[in-house]
Amino acid sequence: MSVRARPGYCGLDAAMEVISGKWKVLILWALRHHSQRFGALKRLVPGVSEKVLIQQLRELEADGIVLRTTFDEAPLRVEYSLTDRGVALHEALEPLGAWGREHLPAKV
Repeated sequence: MSVRARPGYCGLDAAMEVISGKWKVLILWALRHHSQRFGALKRLVPGVSEKVLIQQLRELEADGIVLRTTFDEAPLRVEYSLTDRGVALHEALEPLGAWGREHLPAKV
């Protein structure tokens, strides 16, 4: 469990703390179907700096949302994927995305 978790939170506060930040929801979206290497994630989340992507991935990992798998190969290969908790969180966010597509105008 994350060190950021505090007692007394309602469920919505706890969920919002986990996905807070500009990039976390986009990272979840990028990992929704299968694991990704860091470079692929960076391309799937355009505009994020390497430093911020690393920080956000570490926070998601600490919260049990993302799994970081290191493969003992030369060169070293690292992949990120959603944990079961991450999949559940993504599924919980899908209706919010559907609402956004339905109610907000598309950018031209």
